[in-house]
Amino acid sequence: MKALPEVATPRLMLFRPRAADAADVFERYASDPEVTRFLGWPRHRSVADTEAFLAFSESEWERWPGGPYLIRSRGDGRLLGGTGLEFETQAHAATGYVLARDAWGQGFATEALTAVIDVARQVGVARLRALCHPQHRASWRVLEKCGFVHDTSRPEQAEFPNLAPGQLQDVRRYEIVLQPASG
Repeated sequence: MKALPEVATPRLMLFRPRAADAADVFERYASDPEVTRFLGWPRHRSVADTEAFLAFSESEWERWPGGPYLIRSRGDGRLLGGTGLEFETQAHAATGYVLARDAWGQGFATEALTAVIDVARQVGVARLRALCHPQHRASWRVLEKCGFVHDTSRPEQAEFPNLAPGQLQDVRRYEIVLQPASG
């Protein structure tokens, strides 16, 4: 089953990215050093970087049941950020979210993540995970609010290229079980 290319929430519209979104994504959040500080991907230095991300997004949507989504306000149509699913297998995926600075602190991350969890459930994801930098309290609070559990059973590290390029750092690993394992 394929994810819907558009998902509406009370205040947001999540939608499959298109090449035409490149300039908006670049200007609203992907090039902002403060917004991208705790992310696992490097800040975009040019619109070409954003175009490469959008091509990657398209390939993810073709290969898997879903992929990245962009987030727009249903009220005024402005681009607020991005979220989505990154599949590891048909039953296991990762998620995350990024919001433009002027969208912080308004509950948009929680609303968007709740929608992504619903999409994951609909396409048969059994386990959904997310990684979070330990200093990014606002982000791990969103994960916990949405039902993710902090998994301390196996320490994990990841690179945060906008903080310390090339260096692995400890992360907070979160997971939510959406469907019981079959078999």
